[in-house]
Amino acid sequence: MLENSLSQLERLVGELVQENKALLGANAQLSAELAQVKDENETLQLSALEHEELHSSAAVRIQALVDLASGNQADASAAQV
Repeated sequence: MLENSLSQLERLVGELVQENKALLGANAQLSAELAQVKDENETLQLSALEHEELHSSAAVRIQALVDLASGNQADASAAQV
């Protein structure tokens, strides 16, 4: 009986060691993937900020053109009167 229990215990410990190795490998892979995703996220955030700056700059330029065009129309209307 004792020999049977020891044999069973050895088998279970062996299975746990194998499972632990597999989990450590999976954990290392997930850590590497997480680091890569964090880098990609940072790159995307920087790109989004750059695009936001470009859009903001374009919006300011468009508004200036609209204001200029509106001012010219007001001048043209005043000249016709």
